[in-house]
Amino acid sequence: MSTLKAKEIKKMSKEDMKKKIEELKLELIKSRVSATKTGSSKTRETKKAIARMLTFNKSEKEELNKK
Repeated sequence: MSTLKAKEIKKMSKEDMKKKIEELKLELIKSRVSATKTGSSKTRETKKAIARMLTFNKSEKEELNKK
């Protein structure tokens, strides 16, 4: 998984964002399972990507409420 940049997130529609968050959550579960077996993990990177998308989503909603 490549890291998501703010520019990429801004280009996404709300539906695409929801789908991507669901995909990342599934990937997080899979990486946790593989981390217990192999010892290496991508959980931190996946968590950051989810948090970045949720934060952007929240800030977008706040901007709409201010207008």
